[in-house]
Amino acid sequence: MRFKNYSGIFFLAAASFSCVNAPDNFPTTPEIKFSNIEFVETAGPDSLIVSIDFKDAEGDLGLGATEFDPPYNPVEYQRNSVGELINYSNRPSNAPDYNPIDWIIDPIVNNAVVNDTIWVVQNPNQYNIFINFYIKRNGQFTEFKWQDPPYFTTFNGRFPKILNNENSQAIEGNIKYSMLSSGWNSIFRNDTIKVEVRIQDRQLNASNMVSSPEVTLQSIRKD
Repeated sequence: MRFKNYSGIFFLAAASFSCVNAPDNFPTTPEIKFSNIEFVETAGPDSLIVSIDFKDAEGDLGLGATEFDPPYNPVEYQRNSVGELINYSNRPSNAPDYNPIDWIIDPIVNNAVVNDTIWVVQNPNQYNIFINFYIKRNGQFTEFKWQDPPYFTTFNGRFPKILNNENSQAIEGNIKYSMLSSGWNSIFRNDTIKVEVRIQDRQLNASNMVSSPEVTLQSIRKD
């Protein structure tokens, strides 16, 4: 789950799921199908909800709320040639300018607080569901990159472990992924958009990518 606030716009992503036991001939790599997309307006942040159907042979899907050890660690701390953390005041010429994706203020490294601004590289394997947004301009879709200015965020996220035990078990079901923001209407208005979704299992096997149909927020608005 992520919660961010940039330029007065709030972002939050969360997931829920349902599943059933399945036949044993399911794929080792997760397989998904697009199910639904809907837009729900509320008195607070509005919600864009994407649903996908999944099936997997081992059932090794989902991450625990406290699972941040490798390979699920959020970031890789950048170090210089002698192994020291690279801070903002001594950054090399190839380091990015300050932004909240590439730099962390006062991080905890090896169980100790580092009172500085440290260069990091985001680890994509901290997530297990990945969302790409596309917006239509002049008849062509181009990617809308949330990680770029002014938002510096992502709607990639995590869904929890689907099985509570470590036993391998074929499963199928549905994941409903909710993305909350106070800015959906102000950002996309009447634009035509679509989203792409994929997931990965605990062994980092990536599923196929699925795409929503072309929609506007009003065309998928749920009363």
